[in-house]
Amino acid sequence: MSSAVEPLRMANRTSGREFYNWRTIGESGEDVVASDGLSVNAEYSINDPDVMSDLDIVIVCSGRRVEQNTTEPVLRWLRDVSRRGISLGAICTGTHILAEAGLLDGYRCTVHWENISSVADSFPRISVGRSVFTIDRDRLTCSGGTAPVDMMLHLVRRQLGVDISAGVAEQFVYERIRQSSDRQRVPFKHTIGNQSEKLVIAVELMEANIREPITQLELAAYVGLSRRQLQRLFKRYLACTPSRQYLQIRLHRARELLHQTRLSLVEIASLTGFVSSSHFSKCYKELYGCSPSAERSASGNPA
Repeated sequence: MSSAVEPLRMANRTSGREFYNWRTIGESGEDVVASDGLSVNAEYSINDPDVMSDLDIVIVCSGRRVEQNTTEPVLRWLRDVSRRGISLGAICTGTHILAEAGLLDGYRCTVHWENISSVADSFPRISVGRSVFTIDRDRLTCSGGTAPVDMMLHLVRRQLGVDISAGVAEQFVYERIRQSSDRQRVPFKHTIGNQSEKLVIAVELMEANIREPITQLELAAYVGLSRRQLQRLFKRYLACTPSRQYLQIRLHRARELLHQTRLSLVEIASLTGFVSSSHFSKCYKELYGCSPSAERSASGNPA
């Protein structure tokens, strides 16, 4: 919640005018206790007659045990909000609440990576992605943590311009504003679950040895398999070879360095286990569709 509100406060300060204002709304109007034990003051209840006056958007903030804590009065109220033409947004598992109210049917949306599978399975009429945040017409959804900062900075940039959004990011010592094309990093254990402990170990070894990649024979020996058994394991669960998975891990790390640092392409290639910058650029373009230099230029983070 703070990650969503603070960029708006700072945008007002940076722009020198009160462009944004906000209010807190709870089901009953009583203080709401967050999962960290802090009480959040609810200025309005959903039943207050003037609760929707001058609202442009309602953003639903939710955390743990969303299924047990979602109530029918809140769902009815959100449907009424939508009927009045007010935009809707959600933070973390708030996406589940909008989906349960039927307000994300036909929309693309984002939810925290822990909840992607459950939301996708429970609500087949919505499209759940792994993006950090998604803005689809009049719906704004994002994962938890710091993702609301990125979503709000995107909103600020669209409404007040790049100088204001960049100024807010600087005040927060926020080095890079992520885009909706950025994907949540989902822990591999969550993706595979308990299907194959040896596969999890193999991928973790890959992630721990990016600068100096280890061979398939070494990898197989570490996890107690033959090279052929290792290849079958990757084919079964990931539908790719170990070398392909390793390459994608290294290129993903290279992309992070490309966006988050000012290291040269030669340095990034070296840090991610490529023998030459030309080979790095070739592999990068094959996976991401553009050269690393072109992507860096487009991101506004020149070397």
